[in-house]
Amino acid sequence: MLTILGFTMIATFLVLIMLKKMSPIAALVLIPALFCVFVGKGAHLGDYVIDGVSSLAPTAAMLMFAIVYFGVMIDVGLFDPIVRGILRFCRADPMRIVVGTALLAAIVSLDGDGSTTFMITVSAMYPLYKRLKMSLVVMTGVAAMANGVMNTLPWGGPTARAATALKLDAGDIFVPMIPALLVGLLGVVVLAYVLGLRERRRLGVVTLDEAPAEEKETVLVGAGGGTGVIAGKRTGGSGSGTDADADDDDFQGLDPHRPTLRPRLYWFNALLTVGLLTAMIMELLPIPVLFLLGAALALSVNYPNIPDQKARLAAHADNVLNVSGMVFAAAVFTGVLQGTGMVDSMAKWLVDVIPDGMGPHMALVTGVLSLPLTYFMSNDGFYFGVLPVLAEAGAAHGVTPLEMARASLVGQPLHMSSPLVPAVYVLVGMAKVEFGDHTRFVVKWAAMICLVILAAGLLFGII
Repeated sequence: MLTILGFTMIATFLVLIMLKKMSPIAALVLIPALFCVFVGKGAHLGDYVIDGVSSLAPTAAMLMFAIVYFGVMIDVGLFDPIVRGILRFCRADPMRIVVGTALLAAIVSLDGDGSTTFMITVSAMYPLYKRLKMSLVVMTGVAAMANGVMNTLPWGGPTARAATALKLDAGDIFVPMIPALLVGLLGVVVLAYVLGLRERRRLGVVTLDEAPAEEKETVLVGAGGGTGVIAGKRTGGSGSGTDADADDDDFQGLDPHRPTLRPRLYWFNALLTVGLLTAMIMELLPIPVLFLLGAALALSVNYPNIPDQKARLAAHADNVLNVSGMVFAAAVFTGVLQGTGMVDSMAKWLVDVIPDGMGPHMALVTGVLSLPLTYFMSNDGFYFGVLPVLAEAGAAHGVTPLEMARASLVGQPLHMSSPLVPAVYVLVGMAKVEFGDHTRFVVKWAAMICLVILAAGLLFGII
């Protein structure tokens, strides 16, 4: 019964948000609360919610201060050189812009944090998509898939969880998987090329001075304040208007004259960011503490005046509130799933329905199951609850734990668009895309990338 109710609850949630009958935050709270009553454990709802909030509170704190920190770094111009390089490659060609989105998201994903990746990628690429009237769900879908592949880095989370759950070395899991993951990343770039060609056919290749003017808006999405430059046209401030001899090279994705820039502090900010990421990788302090300290230091040094600090915090307040609110709403969903025993019941049912004849192929089964399971439950639930059971079943048929652990990473490109992943709300929120629209677009493509990685792993004898 719990199994049926668990799958029904997840399906109800997905249908309601994809049909836009409820907002994600309302669905994340109300649907599990209703099903908790159906299960007959409504009296324990408060305990389940508190347990869920307690488990996700560090994530919410990390996201809050990470948004402030990287928002400030975008404000002061730390990422402008990377953005300019990508934009010079993209010009006004929709195909190049989509490919550039995949490349930028993959590069920034090296820090292992999805929220950071999405903040930088959207801030850089959003103006081009808006200016050329390109599909924003293409941007969010490609960015999510590129980040999903890169999320398998040992410091990204899933690999470390698999290693911990099966008592293995993370390097032994990840290093042999590199060829398959590179194939997956190449698959994302090829898909971006195909989607870009589709956008090019729909829109044509438009030079920036020919592109239709958009309404005035700040292009530094989520960074707030100041003037913006959109496709060679400066918005806000004095001197608005299109330069008559504008060409592709004139486009600046981030306004080079915005008042929040701090060019004299560029190397301080670069060293601070490198130091922060190094400390995060080395686990010198908990990640929420690192971002809290980093945000406080970045604000104090770059904007020593209190009014300026308040202005920067206010500029990022919408993103902070939206994302942290969504995380706590997701805590209700995960708390009810865990507390009522639905997750355990669904996992046991999935293991039981696997035919005995599939025993020698448990790595393949695990790779396939990782797609729906990491989408419908948290990484913690899958890697600590389901993977050990699957690995035990595989061991009985001679499948090594290493093969099982590698196969379990296959579903990450799809997992990054799961409604239970807080970072995806940063992505769709900053891109001003409905979560349901993003889901309808990305699921089929992300599943295809997952299967490409699985096929490559089998072909190379890794899985």
